[in-house]
Amino acid sequence: MGPSRIVAVRHGQSEANLAYEQSHGTPLVYERGDEEVTLTELGRAQAAALGRFLAALPPGEAPEVVWCSPYRRALDTWAVAGRAWGAELPLHVDARLRDREMGRLARLNRAAIGERFPEELARWRAAGEYGYRPPGGESFGDVAVRLREFWGELRVRADGRRVLIVAHDSVVLILRHVIAGTPDAELAAIAVHGPIRNASVSTWGPVDGRLEVVAFNEVAHLDG
Repeated sequence: MGPSRIVAVRHGQSEANLAYEQSHGTPLVYERGDEEVTLTELGRAQAAALGRFLAALPPGEAPEVVWCSPYRRALDTWAVAGRAWGAELPLHVDARLRDREMGRLARLNRAAIGERFPEELARWRAAGEYGYRPPGGESFGDVAVRLREFWGELRVRADGRRVLIVAHDSVVLILRHVIAGTPDAELAAIAVHGPIRNASVSTWGPVDGRLEVVAFNEVAHLDG
């Protein structure tokens, strides 16, 4: 039992995404907190394209209810997409859908981490992307723990319903791991499905009585 269908999307391009991209590997300390970052003009256009994609879904596939991260870039993505779609769906904001927390390393790109905390960058490289927990932050395993709790609750609250989840790259990626019921010892294998692209769509549908991935990290709706 649980949702009959899930569509999970990453937010559109954010101001921080653009700033990190434009840093070209030079040290960057981004000034705004993770929860405050909003969308760029491109990110809003991506969110509108997402809304048009949702509007074009067949009635039996279109979401009926939304669960969203509390971070502004996710909420803004749904607000823009919902207007483009012309739909007003019940909205649930859930802190467990927030992005991975980076603790003391928040707001720093890799180059700035190497400059300010070289021992942490070395520890990150040694532990690997999926095993590393920054000081005061989360490993991907920690994200899996909170998403597993979220998934257990969603299976009850959204039983038989089609759900849209608007969140972040780490959330969409780890949701694939959680919904599949894969042991955390195999968590690093999820890397082959990333990186999760801005405004991408990942869909789970019913197959033989359970939810299976039918499309993942798709961005064809953003063409043009």
